[in-house]
Amino acid sequence: MANKGNRLTAVIFLSMVAGIGIGYVMHRNMSVEAVSSWAANLKILANVFLRLVQMIIAPLVFSTLVVGIAKLGDLGTVGRVGGKAMLWFVTASLFSLLIGLFWVNLMEPGVGFERSVGDASGAADVLSKTKSFNVVDFFNHLFPRSIFEAMAANEILQIVIFSIFFGVAAAAMGKPAEPLIHALDTFSHIILRMVGYVMNFAPLGVFGAITAVVATRGVESIAVLYLKYFGAFLLGILSLWALLLGVGWLILGRRLPGLLRCIASPLAIAFSTTSSEAVFPKLVEELDRFGCNRKIVSFILPLGYSFNLDGSMMYMTFASIFIAQVFGVPLSLGEQLTMLLVLMLTSKGIAGVPRASLVVVTATCAMFQIPPEGIALILPIDHFCDMFRSMTNVIGNALATTAVSKWEHELSPPVPFEAGAEG
Repeated sequence: MANKGNRLTAVIFLSMVAGIGIGYVMHRNMSVEAVSSWAANLKILANVFLRLVQMIIAPLVFSTLVVGIAKLGDLGTVGRVGGKAMLWFVTASLFSLLIGLFWVNLMEPGVGFERSVGDASGAADVLSKTKSFNVVDFFNHLFPRSIFEAMAANEILQIVIFSIFFGVAAAAMGKPAEPLIHALDTFSHIILRMVGYVMNFAPLGVFGAITAVVATRGVESIAVLYLKYFGAFLLGILSLWALLLGVGWLILGRRLPGLLRCIASPLAIAFSTTSSEAVFPKLVEELDRFGCNRKIVSFILPLGYSFNLDGSMMYMTFASIFIAQVFGVPLSLGEQLTMLLVLMLTSKGIAGVPRASLVVVTATCAMFQIPPEGIALILPIDHFCDMFRSMTNVIGNALATTAVSKWEHELSPPVPFEAGAEG
C-alpha cells in the first residue's frame, strides 16, 4: 500500500492534470470576460494555500536556524559548517549562471523573435517593483531594522541575518541559554506538525493555480509561439539538473535515488505552484526523514533559501540576454561576464519576493542599456518556466543540505515513513 507521502504526490499530479484539462475547456468555450472572472476566483485556492505556507515560514526559519546554530555547539563548528555551505552555494550559483549564459548564446532564441507579442500590463507590474532596485538598496534591505517587521513581511534574508546573530550569541552563552533553546526546539516541532495539516491543502492550491493560467493563456498559442524560447530554457534546466545530480551521485552514491523519492512531494508542489518557498516546511521534514542531521538541516536550509536558488539564477542570465537578442543589443563576452557577476550579487536578496527572478532581470537589463520593457515578451510563458526553476531550486537546496551532512559525517539511514513525521 502506498504511504501517505506518495498518495499526496499522486493527488497533486492528478490535480495538475485536471487543472490543465478544465482550463483548456474554459479557454476554448468561454468568453474572455467569463474566463477572467473564473480565473480570479480559482486563484483564491492557490492564494489560500500559499498564505497558509507563508504563515509558517517566518517562525520556522527563526526557530530551526537558531536551534541549529546553538546545537552545533562551539563557534568553530558553526564556522566550519557554514563555510562548507557557502562554498557549495557560491559554486552552484556560478555554474547555474554560466549554464544559462551558454545555452542562450548557443541557441539564440531571441533572434527573429516577434516584439509585438507580450504582456504589457504584467510588465508594468514588474517594472513598478524595480524602480529602486540597485546594489545600495540591496545592502540596505539586507539587514533588518526590526525582526518583527521582517517576520511580518516574511523577509527571509533579514530573518536569516537576525537568526544567525541570535544563534551565535546563544551558542556563546552556553548553559544559561539552554532552556530557551529547548523551548525553541519544541516550538519548531509544533510548527513542523502544522506542516502536515497545511500540505493537505496543496492539491486544491495546485488545481486553482494551473486552471487559472491555462484558462487565461491557453495551451496552443503558448506552445507554438514560444517553442524555441522554452525549448532552449529546458535544455539549460536539464543541463543544470544533470550537473547537480552528477555531483549528488559523487557525494551520496546509491542513496541519491532515495533522496529523490523522499522529496518527490515537495518537488511536485514547487512545480505546480511555481513557489520553492511553499515547500520549505515540507522539505525540512523530508530531509530529516532521509537521515540528514536535524541540526544541519536547521542551519543549512534557511541559508539555502536565501543564497542558493539555482534554477532562478540559471534563468536570470538566460532571460536577460534573450531580451538583448530580441532588441538587437550587442553584448561582448566581457559585458556578459560582468552581467553574470552583477547577478551573482543581486540575486542573493530575491527569496520571498513575488516574481523575484523577473524583478532582477528587469533591473539588470536597465543597468546594461537593454530595454527593460522587453520583460513583457517573456511574461506570457514565465509561469511555465517558473515551474521548472522552482523545482530546480528545491533539488539544489536538498542536495546542498545532504552534501554538508555527508561531509560532516552526520548522514544517518533513512527513517521509515510510518515511524517518521506525519506530513
